[in-house]
Amino acid sequence: MLKNTLLVAVQSLLGPYSALERRKLMFKLHIPSGFLGLAILLFIPAVSAAGHNASRQRNDKKIQESLVKEVRHQLLLLPYYSVFDNLLFKVDGDKVTLMGQVVRPTLKSDAESAVKSIEAVASVDNQIEVLPVSPMDDQLRRAVFRAIYADPALSRYGMSALPSIHIVVKNGNVALEGVVDSESDRNLANLRANAVPNVFSVTNNLTVPTTAEKK
Repeated sequence: MLKNTLLVAVQSLLGPYSALERRKLMFKLHIPSGFLGLAILLFIPAVSAAGHNASRQRNDKKIQESLVKEVRHQLLLLPYYSVFDNLLFKVDGDKVTLMGQVVRPTLKSDAESAVKSIEAVASVDNQIEVLPVSPMDDQLRRAVFRAIYADPALSRYGMSALPSIHIVVKNGNVALEGVVDSESDRNLANLRANAVPNVFSVTNNLTVPTTAEKK
C-alpha cells in the first residue's frame, strides 16, 4: 500500500513529461534503491510536515480555549460586576478585546486590569461602554429587575451570586442579556420587561443553549 501511494506521488511529479518519457523515467525509478531513495526524499518530509502542522493547530486551539476560560473566570470574579452590567470579550491570539456595557466607570478599568494580569495576554483593547448617569434609568433597572425575578417561573435565574439574566438600561431602553434554559423563559422575560411602565423599548438578546452546548 505504501509503495502504491509513493508511486502515485512520483507519477504526479512527472506530469509535464510525455507518455514515452514518463515510462522511461518510471522504469528507471523502479530500481529499488532509486525508487526508495526518491520516495524518502519526496514523501516522508511531506508526511512529517503535515503531522507537525496538525499538532501545532491542536496546541493552538487548546491554548485559545484555556485563555477564553481564564478571561471569563477573571471577569466573573470582579467584585462590582452586577446584574445591571454586561461584560463581553473576544480572544484573538494573545490579544483580548473587551466589550459590553457597565454602570460604574471603575468596573471598566477593573475589567481591563484583571485581564491584563493574565500571563498569556499580551494586549487588551478596552471597548466597554460606560452607561450615562440617569436617575430615571436607575429606577427602570430596579423595576425591570423586580418584574423579571419576582416571576415564579424566572426566579431561579436570580439564585446565583450573579443572576444570569442581565438588565442593561440606557436612556429608557432596555436590553436583556444572558442565557436561559428555554425559549418560553426567553419570551416570558421579554414580556415582563415590556410590561414595566416608562420603558421605551426592549431588545431581547437572551440566548437558549443548544442540546450540544447543554452537554
